[in-house]
Amino acid sequence: MRISAVIITFNEEQNIARCLSSMEGVVDEIIVVDSFSTDNTKAICEQYGALVVEKEFLDYSSSKNHGNSLAKHDYILSIDADEALSDELKQSISNLKTKSTEELVDAYVLNRLTNYCGKWIYHCGWYPDKKPRLFRKNKAKWVGTIHEELVIESKEALELDGHLHHYSITSIEDHVNRINKYSGLSARDFYEKGKRSSTLHILVKPKVKFLKCYFLKLGILDGYYGYVISKLSAYETFLRYSKLKFLNDKKS
Repeated sequence: MRISAVIITFNEEQNIARCLSSMEGVVDEIIVVDSFSTDNTKAICEQYGALVVEKEFLDYSSSKNHGNSLAKHDYILSIDADEALSDELKQSISNLKTKSTEELVDAYVLNRLTNYCGKWIYHCGWYPDKKPRLFRKNKAKWVGTIHEELVIESKEALELDGHLHHYSITSIEDHVNRINKYSGLSARDFYEKGKRSSTLHILVKPKVKFLKCYFLKLGILDGYYGYVISKLSAYETFLRYSKLKFLNDKKS
């Protein structure tokens, strides 16, 4: 097995070196699809020997699929700039590279563990977070514009030991900013699909989201940040349905 890593970037100088260094000795090629970063992202990538291709960002799926099309090798490791392979996961992938073609499957699932404001989150519905990220190039394709999903032709997939470390959110302010952005995108997506919102949705759904995140998904066990995540998840739900109602009312 030979592996091409594919990453999409835009102004990721704070994260990209950690991501790239975690793949040293594991992948055989690194392709970076960059959306014309204005910081040092491109220079850092080139220091690690990555092929950097600049492309206008349209959506996550199109950028990732473009990177996949440039890959030289049969297997692709799709990794985000704010992610990194744990030592155990590096060893699991390295072990695969010693196997014969007949022993390999079309896709491998990685278990993502998110770091929130310096704390690893094991509940809140954020973990386990199993995602197919290592796959045969000709057997999978990214679909979706907001929350992209990897569609694999075969149902054949195995989970690898170790974690894909996700250094997602560095501050509560960062989280709030993301919530504002993605709630708007989600509301627009819902609107275009013909979905509607009401005052009842706005009153009830955020409360249900909090209860599910904090109690059902055991966010309470993640301490203070488990509570923060649960409250902000409810707030994101509130914004999504409020923005959707605004779009519905505007149309009327």
